[in-house]
Amino acid sequence: MFRHPEFRVGALDALGAAPGLAAWGLMTGVAMMNSGLSLFEALLMGVVVFAGSSQLAAIPLISAGAPMWVVLATGFCVNLRFVVFSAHMRPYVMHLPLWERLVTGYLTADLSYVQFTRRYPNHGGTSEQVLAQQAYLAGNCGVNWVSWVGCSVVGVLLAGLIPTAWGLGFAGILALLGILFSLASSSLRWVSAGVAGTAAVAAFALPFKLNILLAIAAAVAMCLLLEATRQASASQGKP
Repeated sequence: MFRHPEFRVGALDALGAAPGLAAWGLMTGVAMMNSGLSLFEALLMGVVVFAGSSQLAAIPLISAGAPMWVVLATGFCVNLRFVVFSAHMRPYVMHLPLWERLVTGYLTADLSYVQFTRRYPNHGGTSEQVLAQQAYLAGNCGVNWVSWVGCSVVGVLLAGLIPTAWGLGFAGILALLGILFSLASSSLRWVSAGVAGTAAVAAFALPFKLNILLAIAAAVAMCLLLEATRQASASQGKP
């Protein structure tokens, strides 16, 4: 698989976003150290927790001494999108052993999912096509993991030398915006993004970053309501 041409293609596709992920990972490492985590705790989180957005959501809560259930609930809600991603990717990987599926799930991040599904909109095919899909995903995820984790560790080790005033964390915002616009391919998704953004800003004053939970809940509720309304209209023969 690692010698397959698609492995190189996947890696090259990921390299385009690697600088942004690297800068984001670097500042996440600095933020972990500045939040009061010990060197061991920060290194452990940087290597094991491969989830940038939930890390950035959890770090201020840990620093503020928020209850553990709030930290866990925030991380869970921020990462709920991966439930949708994994459901979509299930047909691509169900032929693999359980341990390989678990590793694939751990390594597949937002950008890897977007780039993979764009290149392979349909799962299955011949054994050669299936191998090509695996090779592409492995190359893409590998570069993403190295970019993020490597620079997170550098940020942890050099936290005292890297001033937060550099503002490199903004690269993470740009990376997320790029993913957002790539995924916003329907009117329902645009509505969910608008509702979530509005709710997050309106509830910004809530403690422990609870505005994030509120934004997710509001977007999910609105989408479920709109989908139910659309299905009801369709069943009644309305446009």
